[in-house]
Amino acid sequence: MRDLLAEDGSIYVHCDWRVDHHIRQVLDEVFGRDNFLNEVIWGYFSFKRKTAKKFPQKHDDIISYRKSKSNFIWKTQFKPHSEEYIKRWKTDKNGRLYRDDVNPTAGGTRIIYLDEVEGDIVDSVWDDIPPVNPQAKERVDYPTQKPEALLERIISASSNEGDLVADFFCGSGTTAAVAEKLGRKWIATDLGKFAIHTTRKRMIGVQRQLKSEGKDYRAFEILNLGRYERQHYVGVNQDLREEQKQQQIAVKEAAFLELILNAYRAEKVEGFTTFHGKRSGRMVVIGPVNMPVTRLFVEEIILECRKKHITKVDILGFEFEMGLCPNVRDEARGKGIDIAPKYIPAEVFDKRAVEKNQVVFHDVSFIEVKPLHKKNSVAVKLTDFSVFYSQDSISNAEATLKNKASKVVVEKGQIVKVSKDKDGIVSREALTKKWTDWIDYWSVDFNFESKREIIRQKNPETGEMEESWTGDYIFENEWQSFRTKKDRSLELQSVFHEYPAGTYKIAIKVVDIFGNDTMTIIEVRI
Repeated sequence: MRDLLAEDGSIYVHCDWRVDHHIRQVLDEVFGRDNFLNEVIWGYFSFKRKTAKKFPQKHDDIISYRKSKSNFIWKTQFKPHSEEYIKRWKTDKNGRLYRDDVNPTAGGTRIIYLDEVEGDIVDSVWDDIPPVNPQAKERVDYPTQKPEALLERIISASSNEGDLVADFFCGSGTTAAVAEKLGRKWIATDLGKFAIHTTRKRMIGVQRQLKSEGKDYRAFEILNLGRYERQHYVGVNQDLREEQKQQQIAVKEAAFLELILNAYRAEKVEGFTTFHGKRSGRMVVIGPVNMPVTRLFVEEIILECRKKHITKVDILGFEFEMGLCPNVRDEARGKGIDIAPKYIPAEVFDKRAVEKNQVVFHDVSFIEVKPLHKKNSVAVKLTDFSVFYSQDSISNAEATLKNKASKVVVEKGQIVKVSKDKDGIVSREALTKKWTDWIDYWSVDFNFESKREIIRQKNPETGEMEESWTGDYIFENEWQSFRTKKDRSLELQSVFHEYPAGTYKIAIKVVDIFGNDTMTIIEVRI
């Protein structure tokens, strides 16, 4: 983050009592002790327990450093004066609050009016910003959500309008939301799908708010950098001779396959053309690292299944060709083969997650839509969304639950709450009753493939920056409907979109309640 900071930039790190002393040492090393700015004490209300064997904890730390000691943005912040402070002022005949102030240079006193004073200077103890309460309008039910007032004070103090603000652990998107409202540009990143999805909905809400107030607002893009991480994982040294390159590719591909099989808890198999492993009586195939699983790829799997009388296959892939999964699943079933496409999650690259068995390979969902035509325009109606997730099982929950306990499990696309009463009697409550219960957000790009994804990278031979097409297109979010905390309704039909005569591809993206994206493409002719 230090390398990315502008020369007049600052960094603010929020932490609690468990790690603040460690983080301060790291920041001293990275930024230099002389560039330390503040240790802000953010005090907040907390219930005090009688059983606590220490002073009750009711503050966090916000540690700030600057990039450059001689050149950094700083604007003093003010807050309203306290009632106790205001009581010390006198009232003149016109009702204005004033006080007599000693003026040493003039050798006497002068009158100062309270309404001409900027306010109380904010110091390093912030006890005027409470945490986000359960009824707050800004609350999005994200566990680490910060109050907007906290970020407003930080951003206002250390940036100018039009500056770029970055939050690399954006969570619920508070930094981005406040930056947009204050007229700053922003970058928000997070490793969690749900964090990105929460931020996306929040920023759409900010756009709508600013529009209703007649203020300017910007569009934003969501970029998934996971594929570049995968390419880096199997990348080779381009300076090697061709033979050495091939050797390095073989070693890295073998390590990649071992990584995925280990995360999936599958054992390696030999002697097959398409299969890489086996788990619980099912063969396992791992798709390409840097491109989608295609129809041709699946057809080769089906061919080997028929030759060797294999009837159950799991296909693991980072991406799948649009509209592929429902069709090939039905085709394979007609040939007596049970194919289960599953997404490889980004967590496979996290050793700790693999070791703790926290990596979940989700079954691929699919979307059904219907185009609606009217003169020179088309709308899209969402008609079905099928999911096949399984996390734990009802039978396991029933067997392991203690009395007076409950557990939510996901089994074959249904979310069920399993409970045991004090006598050990088990009850089940289905939390998903219809297909729309799975949908949190859906959006439409009415002219997909109109905007290519272009990246700039350095040519290793010439050293010059060159632009190249990744083979993908950027999804333009032209219409969307989503649920909020207060409004759980969902529109199932988009607006009508006008086209000139021609053939177009419409992309429909659905984000489920776990934050996972599914996309399909339909072709329409006007």
